[in-house]
Amino acid sequence: MRMHSEYLRKLYLNNDLAEGRFNVEGRPIHVSDIRVPIFAVGTVKDHVAPWQSVFKIDVLSDTDVTFVLTSGGHNAGIVSEPDHPRRTFRIRTKGATKRQVDPETWMRETPERDGSWWEAWAEWLGERAGKSVAPPDMDDPKSRHPALDDAPGTYVFQK
Repeated sequence: MRMHSEYLRKLYLNNDLAEGRFNVEGRPIHVSDIRVPIFAVGTVKDHVAPWQSVFKIDVLSDTDVTFVLTSGGHNAGIVSEPDHPRRTFRIRTKGATKRQVDPETWMRETPERDGSWWEAWAEWLGERAGKSVAPPDMDDPKSRHPALDDAPGTYVFQK
């Protein structure tokens, strides 16, 4: 509950990350501090985060940004499985040194594709992922990553 309320207050209502007021380990950070490639998703009919607002990640960051605009609204556009009929999306990557465009130009110049954005995301992740490895044995007390507690974990119940 605490994480959710902090997320809503700091990142949504106050826009602290975009304004350079979001603290990580006691230091303020800004979106432009992110140096890894970003994959951002907006939905055409989002009543919570209008896609033009989400698209601002392209202007605020100094890294490669792949922006996806998917059909649907806040929930359906994100959650729809890859085989869902009648879904479409647009996707384009802007390199860190490329000039930004406004949302309307991006929409006009980025072709619509049939299907779900999930497969494009899986491909994007695959291009950046290392070699697959087996997960650690969580039951092994000598593991480098032993379980801290039984699921769901005590942190879930902390206030």
